[in-house]
Amino acid sequence: MSGSGCPPPWRDPRIVGLILLVFLCGSIAGALAARYRYKAMINAKAQAETWRMVGKEGTLQKFRKELNLTDDQSREIELVLDDFMMYYQTLQAQMDEVRASGKERIVRVLNAEQREKFGRMISDLQNRPVIR
Repeated sequence: MSGSGCPPPWRDPRIVGLILLVFLCGSIAGALAARYRYKAMINAKAQAETWRMVGKEGTLQKFRKELNLTDDQSREIELVLDDFMMYYQTLQAQMDEVRASGKERIVRVLNAEQREKFGRMISDLQNRPVIR
């Protein structure tokens, strides 16, 4: 077919342009999705930090003020916040156990030199600054 004088399809500027357009749209969609996911992760982390700093009482005071809660509503919300905090602490304890168990299992596999390097790696991870 190459003897027919027609250039191969991949040399057609319309096809090349269409492929580039599809690639560009995919790249933009991927970048936007990644940005959205990154922002969601940062917001979730900031909310958790705010909760830790302000605590239940600060949150309840803010709700009372901004939502104009009645005394009954305040008591109900206080119970919800207590349940939430207990649930959060339970999950945190479980996560700590999973991390410790995983770390122990990894250490058992390593030789002495690797354990030393692994310990430094873990220390570096724990001491790295939080990006906000």
